Amino acid sequence: MIGGRELMLLDAPSNLGLRPPVEGTVPGCYKAPGALRDNDLLNRLGATEAGVLTPPRYHTAWQQGHGVRNAEGIAEYSRRLAARIDHIRRQRGFPVVLGGDCSIVLGAALALRREGRFGLAYLDGHDDFRHPGIAPTAGSAAAGECLALATGRGAPELTGLDGLWPYVADSDVVLLGAREEESAETAAAGIRGVTSQRIMVSGTAEALALASETLGNPELDGFWIHVDIDVLDPSVVSAVDSPDPGGLDVDTLVTLLRGLLDLPGAAGFELTVFDPDLDPDGTQAAVVAEVIERAFARRA
Repeated sequence: MIGGRELMLLDAPSNLGLRPPVEGTVPGCYKAPGALRDNDLLNRLGATEAGVLTPPRYHTAWQQGHGVRNAEGIAEYSRRLAARIDHIRRQRGFPVVLGGDCSIVLGAALALRREGRFGLAYLDGHDDFRHPGIAPTAGSAAAGECLALATGRGAPELTGLDGLWPYVADSDVVLLGAREEESAETAAAGIRGVTSQRIMVSGTAEALALASETLGNPELDGFWIHVDIDVLDPSVVSAVDSPDPGGLDVDTLVTLLRGLLDLPGAAGFELTVFDPDLDPDGTQAAVVAEVIERAFARRA
């Protein structure tokens, strides 16, 4: 349990936010929830079953200038995911959401924005901050734009669902584990964070202190935890769409997650971008399942 709420495991196997890995194919991250459940994750967490939210069809055809890839499907799915998360929270459950790609964060952010003002702990090897103000190719893949979209930058069909904008304020976000070269634009926007390199050199204390300061703001109603598993170094988990060196190790990520879950106001958790197609023997799925189990272990 987290904060007196029972863990409830929900599959959100959307791959709508990623580019096709090869022309004519679809990203394999939609298989991630199944691969993690094959590692008995439901029982290992002692969680209650919350089912599966099936995404719309992935469309491979896209041209620059025609809007965000799969934008209509992402908007539809975000609204339905927000409703499912809201239902879990109304049942006094703590959502543990298995993605899917990073675009599922829009559904979580929308659900919480409907409730009030919430923060966001964004653990990712990338800043996901591509938007038209800084990147002419914005729109090619929402998963690389999710933090920008959640903070109100980019395609209006995704930034203003239900007339709510932004879902999360810049001042209420903490970006943890992005590679050094990925952090300049978010820092310029006033979004604070600690890079993976600093965390690996100095430990987790600085990152958790910043998270406590940002997410412990008494004006917040709580915060969501987003984890893109590419925050880990590819020597640990490489089955992701954009594996870049310089990431965290397993123990460091677990320590960060346990520290975040110990903070008052944790409202839910999601894990994204693991691709079982790139893990044919299942060894990396076992590592990811271990990370999640250890993060939530021994909590009253």
